[in-house]
Amino acid sequence: MKEKWSYSESVESSEIVNLESKYGHFIDGAFVSPKSKKYFETLSPSTEEVLSKVSFGGKADVDYAVNAAKEGFKTWKKVKPVDRSKYLFKIARLIQERSREFAVLESMDGGKPIKESRDVDLPQVAANFFYFAGWADKIELSWGNNNLKPYGVAGQIIPWNFPLLMLAWKVAPALATGNSVVLKPAETTPLTALLFSEICVEAGLPPGVFNLVTGNGETGSYLVNHDDVNKIAFTGSTNVGKQIQSSLAGTEKGLTLELGGKAANIVYEDAAIDQAVEGVVNGIFFNQGHVCCAGSRLLVQESIEDEFIAKLERRMQQLRVGNPLDKNTDIGAINSKQQLEKITDLVHSGVNEGGTIFQTECELPGNGFWFKPTLFTKVQPAYRIAREEIFGPVLTTISFRTPEEAVEIANNTEYGLSAGIWSEKGSKILWTADKLDAGVVWSNTFNKFDPASPFGGYKESGFGREGGRHGLLSYLKESR
Repeated sequence: MKEKWSYSESVESSEIVNLESKYGHFIDGAFVSPKSKKYFETLSPSTEEVLSKVSFGGKADVDYAVNAAKEGFKTWKKVKPVDRSKYLFKIARLIQERSREFAVLESMDGGKPIKESRDVDLPQVAANFFYFAGWADKIELSWGNNNLKPYGVAGQIIPWNFPLLMLAWKVAPALATGNSVVLKPAETTPLTALLFSEICVEAGLPPGVFNLVTGNGETGSYLVNHDDVNKIAFTGSTNVGKQIQSSLAGTEKGLTLELGGKAANIVYEDAAIDQAVEGVVNGIFFNQGHVCCAGSRLLVQESIEDEFIAKLERRMQQLRVGNPLDKNTDIGAINSKQQLEKITDLVHSGVNEGGTIFQTECELPGNGFWFKPTLFTKVQPAYRIAREEIFGPVLTTISFRTPEEAVEIANNTEYGLSAGIWSEKGSKILWTADKLDAGVVWSNTFNKFDPASPFGGYKESGFGREGGRHGLLSYLKESR
């Protein structure tokens, strides 16, 4: 007998996706076999099934891609800005036309729920290409400077949490400003980037303007240190970002880093509690917590802590964990076994250090990588779970008494990427936001993005901005 309010499955068909048994790199306008003659498997994190084999990019492959990008840049910089915008508009429209295919593949390869891939990621991807297409013929107007010019060859390395969206954040402004691109997607989620390569062919993008080399960190290192790469844009872990910055020290290469975060979501006693509960849930459990700007530290005012936590636990229990292609799913699969082990280790440390743990009662699938939505209370700021980026569906709670104390706790981190504030008093929101060390501050909402709004952090969350006209500057330099 079915329980009351049980759900029937509503699984999105995967038949719309036609996967090749193996993929080459995309270089100079065509797919090519790897010079390394090596391939690696990419898995579905929800089933552990092999989806395809992907080329491993060695030094020779990166050389080939960069040389193609050098030639592509010679062609691309001669294209009139108004015509560059037409290419980007075409890419945006093609992404919209094939958005269902992209969304299903993103969920298969990355483990995120289809409703997030379909309703959040893909609309944002297309919107970014539309937005920067509009800027392509207005670069001189963007900052009132006639001396800005493209770097040349831009090497771009993107993470596994938002594979296609991070591609759009980087590729769209790079092409709009006249650069050519060599992109390296994350080794666990390369498939939507490979599908995007087909879009570039369909849009008629000149050969060499966009190139893609798949591989692991070794491949990324070859790209970062290549003499003919003029600009590096990296999104990923703080440790790797530091290594890249060290490698490029003393060179003339441009560099943009978007790194980790440990965002504070501050809930004041005058907040609309039910609305704040929804915002906190969205802030940490969206995309399984695989979000650099996730609101992973809940700072709640002491006077409402008990009421807020009780409502939060009830709301968490309603979250559905399971098949990413099921439209009912709220929490999908953890991206990889390695990431699951990291999350598990940090959660164990939180218990051992004295935190009180709450996990939802749910049955996890037998295959794949899964973790229950988790809440810690009675947490001290010195605990590892309050300091280190967990990058999973784990929320830590710290109480505060005064706004001054909330700001002090929120800023007590090496990161400075984002924050959230919940209050019905505008003056309190503005006072708090002004004192937070965060690149992005949301008020009475969380995880809201727009292509016209710049995104980036301070401290060890990186430097440079993506999105908005500020994002154009990441791919432009003063002509000499």
